[in-house]
Amino acid sequence: MRVTPASRSLRLVLLAGLIPLIALSGADLFEPTVADDRPAPGPAPAGMVWIPGGEFSLGSKDPRGDLCGGNEPMDDARPIHRVHVDAFWMDRTEVTNADFAGFVAATGYVTVAERPLRPEDFPGVPLASLVPGSVVFTPPDHAVPLDNPLRWWSYVPGASWRHPEGPDSDLTGRAHHPVVHIAYEDAEAYARWAGKRLPTEAEWEFAARGGLAGQAYPWGNDLTPGDRWQANIWQGAFPAQNSAADGTAGAAPVASFPANPYGLHDMAGNVWEWCSDWYRPDAYVRQARADGAVRNPRGPAPADSFDPQEPGLPKRVQRGGSFLCTDQYCTRYRLGTRGKGAPDTGSNHVGFRCVREP
Repeated sequence: MRVTPASRSLRLVLLAGLIPLIALSGADLFEPTVADDRPAPGPAPAGMVWIPGGEFSLGSKDPRGDLCGGNEPMDDARPIHRVHVDAFWMDRTEVTNADFAGFVAATGYVTVAERPLRPEDFPGVPLASLVPGSVVFTPPDHAVPLDNPLRWWSYVPGASWRHPEGPDSDLTGRAHHPVVHIAYEDAEAYARWAGKRLPTEAEWEFAARGGLAGQAYPWGNDLTPGDRWQANIWQGAFPAQNSAADGTAGAAPVASFPANPYGLHDMAGNVWEWCSDWYRPDAYVRQARADGAVRNPRGPAPADSFDPQEPGLPKRVQRGGSFLCTDQYCTRYRLGTRGKGAPDTGSNHVGFRCVREP
């Protein structure tokens, strides 16, 4: 299904309002993570860390009663259930602009945001409007209600990974920032070239938890331990005013914040990260087992992908939240929570990292 450029921003940013789900008995209980004892099979590939695999409790409780828990019940992240994932290597950081530039230089790859738009894919749209581009966060200059994301998102002709805010911007000084405006197929193409793949969301969550069980964040339950920000998220009145108390108002250079216990940076905030699973709000209801852990879940089949906000438009899972997340609007930087996105759409807060088989 194709959409007009103007509607791309709408389908990307509607990340809440999921259909209610019935939680299974005991769904809010986290059990300890049991990591496998298999050692790394050799030296780590460049820029990657060893994730030992094991069994853990996947999902999120309803965080609304927690301090800074936000106003979303996170129904699509329940029931909390036991999952086992096999060991793998994972990129220590999100893929950077320098990394992606190397891929493009070696292959000549052109991202979705840079490709010409075909009139047959956008019937009724004037030819003058069919200009390649992407979705860019464009904050209003005053407070606005939070019921319409189009107040702070715009389709910007010429925006792409090379020009994150539009044609007048570039990558000067951003070599070590996460690459953004990456559609799912762009991330998948890079991963193939690098001899890697995109993580499943179960792998992603196991790695993000770093061996901790049931914690709100990769570092524990306190959002700012010692009054120090541990992740790049929004501070201030969203979406008009960002105090940048964490040191940056947009995407930060990768590894600007401490690593989790597995040595991974930015598993909360900075930019959303693509996972390989197709999205359904009831995916966990379908996959949870009463008789033990489900092994290496891969998510629903493509034909079963469903978003109640946009029926008929398949979506992939995104994880980790971004620099735009705040308890005023979106707390999906919390561990166990889930995002989603149309595979052919990126924005200036969506990137990725890769995994590799041992």
